Amino acid sequence: MRGEPSCPKCGGRVRTPGLFSDSWQCDVHGAVHPLQPVIPPSVEALGVVTHRAEVPVWMPWPLPVGWLFTGVAYAGDDRSGGRATVVACSGPAPLGGVGELLLVAEEPGVGLGARYAGIDGPDPGPHMCTGTRPQAKVLAAGRPTPLWHVNDAPQDRAVFAGEARGLWLWAVVWPEKSGLLMYDELVLTDLREAGSEVELLPCGALSPRLLD
Repeated sequence: MRGEPSCPKCGGRVRTPGLFSDSWQCDVHGAVHPLQPVIPPSVEALGVVTHRAEVPVWMPWPLPVGWLFTGVAYAGDDRSGGRATVVACSGPAPLGGVGELLLVAEEPGVGLGARYAGIDGPDPGPHMCTGTRPQAKVLAAGRPTPLWHVNDAPQDRAVFAGEARGLWLWAVVWPEKSGLLMYDELVLTDLREAGSEVELLPCGALSPRLLD
């Protein structure tokens, strides 16, 4: 598990703001919102991220039967707050075995979703065929939200993206066939608005997908 902030776009090291720059800097991508070290899954860890987030912290709620919360992280710092969040969940896949799901909410240009999707970023727009019918829908904070398949992702995963609350919403699912999960119209809750029932959230082991 990493102990230092990293670039949300490539995972590389970042330099802290200093005399010559007031932003975090990646040697490859320039100014970035730093991805903070991934925290082992717990209700307390989730609370840290939700209190700092300036964007939604999406999670299927209630979780599908047998699924567990397996990690959370955010990109941003104490000054800017969380400008991107990622929540990991895992559980029984629709076609057997174990499925894994990452949900990313982010401002345009952050690049965290594209990194987990395995595509050139920072945003999904160039990889989406929005002129066609959406391939999936979720109910995000009570609003029907269309998601389109994101092309050019590695074959081991299924990637969907759309807009919710004026921000990018990514869903990255492993293995690729577990993308069927997204056709069940998942109900997503912004955990910044969740009540005390979150204290009953079932937690599993940290997802290695968050560390990729």
